[in-house]
Amino acid sequence: MKAAWAALFGSMILAGCGASDRDTITFEGARFTGDLQSERGNRAAFVATGGPASVSLEGSRQAAQFQAVQHCIGYLGTSDVDWKNGPYVDDSELTIRDNAVVLTGRCVEP
Repeated sequence: MKAAWAALFGSMILAGCGASDRDTITFEGARFTGDLQSERGNRAAFVATGGPASVSLEGSRQAAQFQAVQHCIGYLGTSDVDWKNGPYVDDSELTIRDNAVVLTGRCVEP
């Protein structure tokens, strides 16, 4: 019986791995995923991505911005961002890499 519980618990943990709905937004009926990277020594600075940009630049932009805001709330307790390459530029000025919108910035400490 203990082995059955251990197997069930292990499968539940593995089911939680991978992309989740927290990394996905829906915009105009399409699903967009985002990701964020920051360095261990400087968690306030980040690079956020969202895509697929080929489906919608606005949906991709929102997915990347969502990742940035979640990151800043999680690490500094604030949603304030000082954008270096932010979401509030014209579509022609957006950085797009590998079919994803790329946003860079820094979380503003409260």
